[in-house]
Amino acid sequence: MSYQPIVPTGGLIGWGYLSRTLETQTGNFAKNPEIVRDTEYFTQNINSVRSAEGLVSDRRLMRVALGAFGLQSDIDSRAFIQKVLEGGTEEPTALANRLSDDRYAEFARAFGFGNPGGARTASPTWAQSIVSKFQRQQFEVAVGNQDESMRLAMDAQRTMPEIGALSGTDETKWFKIMASPPLRQVFETALGLPAAFGQADLDIQVTEFADRAQRQLGIDDLSKLSDPEVQDAVIRRFLLRDQVASFSQQSSGAIALTLLQSMPRLY
Repeated sequence: MSYQPIVPTGGLIGWGYLSRTLETQTGNFAKNPEIVRDTEYFTQNINSVRSAEGLVSDRRLMRVALGAFGLQSDIDSRAFIQKVLEGGTEEPTALANRLSDDRYAEFARAFGFGNPGGARTASPTWAQSIVSKFQRQQFEVAVGNQDESMRLAMDAQRTMPEIGALSGTDETKWFKIMASPPLRQVFETALGLPAAFGQADLDIQVTEFADRAQRQLGIDDLSKLSDPEVQDAVIRRFLLRDQVASFSQQSSGAIALTLLQSMPRLY
């Protein structure tokens, strides 16, 4: 029987439990037979792959390769993934750089097929890094099957330090956050931004994100996202706002159901 993550409840209480047991749970999850089979196959066979075409022609390798970057839903889009990989990330006009989801650029950069250095697949150390990313991503997916908010919180905890460590301006870092759908959702919820906010001009979005982050969380420099205390503050606010919204929806639904049940029948 496969091990499944234990998420006893949602909100901050559930997050606290998940955080305390994360190392044990991820270790147990990585021992699941399907995960073991996929990762062993990847490490034994990826070193012979030297082209994007070679990767996309092997579905089992693709499962790990895409899964490591949260792109597993694209496993049947072989032609598209091949173009993303072959275009590399060196040129601003490369397909991976033109897509709104930054995970494609990260994916193409990691494999290196379309970049000057070429394929990175021959390195055992590199292969293990992809396996580790895949194991963590698959655990997050399994958590999300029970509680999507917990999956988003885990994604934010993993990616915020990466954003904080980037060089460049805060504007550039905000664009990176906006280009990551899971992380963007966490920040939008944490900062109380409406669902339609994403339709605004990009420069307006950056200004509003930065203003609210400073006023509500005291984040005036995104390098602070490398600080665990700042990460915790973002995640806690996200979970609190998400839970309040969930309670509001449930209450509205209950009220509507009560009103419908109390209406006289017209026959």
